[in-house]
Amino acid sequence: APPPAHPLPPPPGPPARGSLSLHRAYLRSPLGLLRLGQLALGAAFWVTVAAHKYEGAAHFALFAAVLVWLLTLALFGLSLLGRWELVPWLGSRWLLTNLVHDLALGVGLYAAAAGIMGHKAKQRSFCNLPGYSQHCLYSAYLSASICGGITACLYLFSGLYCLLRRCQDQRDII
Repeated sequence: APPPAHPLPPPPGPPARGSLSLHRAYLRSPLGLLRLGQLALGAAFWVTVAAHKYEGAAHFALFAAVLVWLLTLALFGLSLLGRWELVPWLGSRWLLTNLVHDLALGVGLYAAAAGIMGHKAKQRSFCNLPGYSQHCLYSAYLSASICGGITACLYLFSGLYCLLRRCQDQRDII
């Protein structure tokens, strides 16, 4: 077959890179503040689990928490720098990306991780008795469970915030 008379133009290149500056409006927005809380409490969760002996389902809880935390860190960094358009396909759907991340990954995985750690704390509740002299993981597991539950709630709030903006036909995250 002969080549077309007018070849298609090449796809546009990446956006021009200007100087990096902080998107301060995002940092002061409800979503920015919720992201800071998610990062702080999420780090408290996985550091608490990783710093103590863990086995069984706690491996999944730690994996889920670190995965969501890293993805949240990426969303926060791109949003703070205003560079989400650099992400192929997702950048043009940034509000929807944040919504799905928060409700599907954030709430789902942190609720599962908090449940796992709560179950493990319940299994270790015997060692919280006065006079028990062996090393006890009850407090660590309970602390992780509480941090995970609060973090799941923060993801629910940010997901609902994104959903509200989407229902109001907003396209931006702030």
